[in-house]
Amino acid sequence: MDLPEKDLLRQRLKEMEEQARLGGGEARVQKQHEAGKLTARERIDLLLDPGSFTELDKFVTHRASDFGMAEKRILGDGVVTGYGTIDGRQVFVFAQDFTVFGGSLSGAYAQKICKVMDLATRVGAPIIGLNDSGGARIQEGVESLAGYADIFLRNTLASGVVPQVSLILGPCAGGAVYSPAITDFIVMVRDTSFMFVTGPDVIKTVTHEEVTKESLGGALAHNQKSGVAHFAADNEQAGLLLTRELLSYLPSNNAEDPPTTSCDDDPARADEALKSVVPANPNKPYDMKEIIRAAVDSRRFFEVQELYAQNIVVGFARLNGRSVGIVANQPAMLAGCLDIDASAKAARFVRFCDCFNIPLITFVDVPGFLPGTAQEWGGIIKHGAKLLYAFAEATVPKITVITRKAYGGAYDVMASKHIRADVNYAYPTAEIAVMGPEGAVNIIFRNEIGSAKDPNEERARLVAEYREKFANPFKAAELGYIDEVIRPEETRAKLIRALEMLKDKRQENPVRKHGNIPL
Repeated sequence: MDLPEKDLLRQRLKEMEEQARLGGGEARVQKQHEAGKLTARERIDLLLDPGSFTELDKFVTHRASDFGMAEKRILGDGVVTGYGTIDGRQVFVFAQDFTVFGGSLSGAYAQKICKVMDLATRVGAPIIGLNDSGGARIQEGVESLAGYADIFLRNTLASGVVPQVSLILGPCAGGAVYSPAITDFIVMVRDTSFMFVTGPDVIKTVTHEEVTKESLGGALAHNQKSGVAHFAADNEQAGLLLTRELLSYLPSNNAEDPPTTSCDDDPARADEALKSVVPANPNKPYDMKEIIRAAVDSRRFFEVQELYAQNIVVGFARLNGRSVGIVANQPAMLAGCLDIDASAKAARFVRFCDCFNIPLITFVDVPGFLPGTAQEWGGIIKHGAKLLYAFAEATVPKITVITRKAYGGAYDVMASKHIRADVNYAYPTAEIAVMGPEGAVNIIFRNEIGSAKDPNEERARLVAEYREKFANPFKAAELGYIDEVIRPEETRAKLIRALEMLKDKRQENPVRKHGNIPL
């Protein structure tokens, strides 16, 4: 007996849904698993709250007819798109499906991604891209290239409006890398994800260099050397869970404040260990992360770009349940000097926090900018100015703690009072001066030292005198450049009180189209 037309349509819908769920078919799914990779739908299931995903454009297929493509149409066309929730908050997601045409991008595929990006920007929700693609679909030629550009435009227009996170979960090559590069954070997976503009074969042909995909554009290459990526996860599951935690610190859009959580860590908690963290010897290194962890809720510091430019530390934490961004010199690496890479890393992070209303806490122990011809010829002036520009431009609450050295122009750059920091604290161990005592004395008292009966004794006396005057925070406090000299063990309580005082801060920059940061 023939089924009624309504039942036939329901049967057809069921069959099409099943066909779309299979992607490139069971054989290709098995191959994906054998490569140590999850499928697009498995990734979405791990990323989002259970049962929250709503798929869009499930039945879209490509429009190409050349090169036999008319007979090769697969529902969904290689990318799964839609929306769901993470910790109950709405997000939009697209997941490239390597089992369908190697995840290569067609015009229709690009339109699917653009649709969810437009929706995300319209409703004010984060965009998460799960990238696993062989690149442009060669059979479509310029239509595929146009699709990439359509995505790049939306990345740019969404920048600073909604958070954008890219996970690289397989290959990402050629023009495809520029969409992740515009997004706010890039998560890579060790051993299975790669990013490069030109691959090893092209490099060998053009420059005769021999390099593997891993050493050229693997997770460690981009987390340690280039700074392109922000996180290196051990596996896909870890990368997806990391993304969920990252989003817990961020607002859904630029019109919202960051989410707050309940806090069972005493806001007035004093940490006695902080009394001895900063060594008495001003040239002895220590780990700034000890101070950060002692101050923040439950000692949890979510570090960003941990493996890159380690002389500066950036990341997220909470103070009495409120999300904050942290920037800190790291005296355990290059004495905490600012260099080209550290300046660019911190500037990018500061600007992100300012975009999304996340208060900035800055810990300062900086002897200056790293000297040398490589730095000067590499443009340390321009790159250092990026960090200066970012801090000066930021209008979010800004609280600064000088733990030890704050010398020269680096003192100004690191969220000083003079570039609109709201509250500036200093430990009693703080040294705020143009340069260190030895260098200053050699310049100021050159003649006196040279004519002294015992130059070494005279130099030592003058260094001690200079240190007595400037190797402390009191001169700066006299001038109002430091609001309060605090005991180290009180750091957490002082930061939380200042943050509470600044919660309703309102500050605007002059009206303009946009500034011209020294790129």
